Amino acid sequence: MNYSIILKIIGIMLILFSLMLFIPISVSLFYSDGNLETFLNSLAITLFFGLILYLPNIKSRSDIKTKEGFLIVVLFWLILSIFGSIPFMFDKQLSLSFIDAFFESISGWTTTGATVINNIDILSPSLLIYRQELQWLGGMGIVILALAILPMLGVGGMHLYKAESTGPIKDNKISPRIAETAKSLWSIYLGLTIICAIAYYLAGMSIFDSIAHSFSTIAIGGFSTHNLSIGYFNSNLIELICVFFMIISALNFILHFMAIKTKDIKTYLHDTEFKSYILIILFVFLTIVLYTYIEKNEDLTAMQILFQSVSFITTSGFTSTTYYSWPSFVTSLLIVISFIGACAGSTGGGLKVIRVIILFKLLKKELLKIIHPTAEIPIRVNQSNINEETSATLYNFFIFYILSYLALSFLLLMSGLDMITSFSAVASCINNLGPGLGDVALNYGDINIFAKYVLSFAMILGRLEIFTLLIVMTPYFWKY
Repeated sequence: MNYSIILKIIGIMLILFSLMLFIPISVSLFYSDGNLETFLNSLAITLFFGLILYLPNIKSRSDIKTKEGFLIVVLFWLILSIFGSIPFMFDKQLSLSFIDAFFESISGWTTTGATVINNIDILSPSLLIYRQELQWLGGMGIVILALAILPMLGVGGMHLYKAESTGPIKDNKISPRIAETAKSLWSIYLGLTIICAIAYYLAGMSIFDSIAHSFSTIAIGGFSTHNLSIGYFNSNLIELICVFFMIISALNFILHFMAIKTKDIKTYLHDTEFKSYILIILFVFLTIVLYTYIEKNEDLTAMQILFQSVSFITTSGFTSTTYYSWPSFVTSLLIVISFIGACAGSTGGGLKVIRVIILFKLLKKELLKIIHPTAEIPIRVNQSNINEETSATLYNFFIFYILSYLALSFLLLMSGLDMITSFSAVASCINNLGPGLGDVALNYGDINIFAKYVLSFAMILGRLEIFTLLIVMTPYFWKY
């Protein structure tokens, strides 16, 4: 294990993060919100430790191997979540304890959107934009940003990219060079953020709110600058814009790149995952509409149903109304669909649509094999065959995902939380969703400390898609 290169890269990431603190510093200066000292001190501490890690290892030059890649990615989320908690502890309005600040920070970095803050509306503009910025950086992953810089420092990054990237097929690259891939992804990410901010502003948001919400919308994060989230604006147009960009951000970013490169929108229509995703969204929406019609529930409007359906299935976590007061069938369905999550290669969480598609195809294959034992039944996605190795990996991933969900849920039950709170909170955190039910319907501030640590672990576990974190936790990883 090359610890020198690991420390160097972690140092680079901390230095990059410290530089990003100039955004809330600028906001604090512009609004004179009295929070300048908070972010200057946070910047100094983060930059100091970044330089302490980077400078002694500045001459370390070598490619990142597989084991280093896994460890760097896990340390990235853990260490940046720790340093990201500093402003929440220093802020005079909040003065959060470490666990609350850590929970809020890790929720931002993992784009979960779960919060421990009771009153968001009273926060200073600089802290509000900081929360949104955490999600925006975590959405694409500052790891990917670092990949664009590492080659210039004599550090290769392919294994780091594979450890960080999501989805069952990780070898798809936009360009042969990893740095070019990172730059392409970030260009699309930044472009969508700018377009989203402009759309929000034209729809009636203030400049501050439009920028802040574009950060969390494109990141599929769910943090808002108001307690009522998107519902604060009471605008169908803003909600429709949010729905559109939540769906766009939940799609594979490589698909966006190919559509831009070929200048052909049919690129989306040729993709199995995209078509299946749209059908799933329509199915969930129509199911809830039909249920409310049968039950004669006039409190739920079509717009509210569409917004919350898209918000939960994309794992964005925005809310436009008090969803937790809806019928139990509807709220349960919303939590369940968050397990499907977004598409592979997006900023969203969950199992990922492509995995669900392949799992159902494998189930169909097994049923057909019972009827025709000798038949050769290939599994195809986008004209490509899924081999046995990929199939076995998907089975294992699904089993580990469900077992992790059940184990963490029972840990919350052991801590004293009720069943609805425990199972919904873990589902929300492991799927990087945010909103929950029961005691966490409004926020996570009142649950016990042990539960917050468990849910913090669940957020990282979900963001790293189970295997990356579990591999580092095994003794085999450290033996060889």
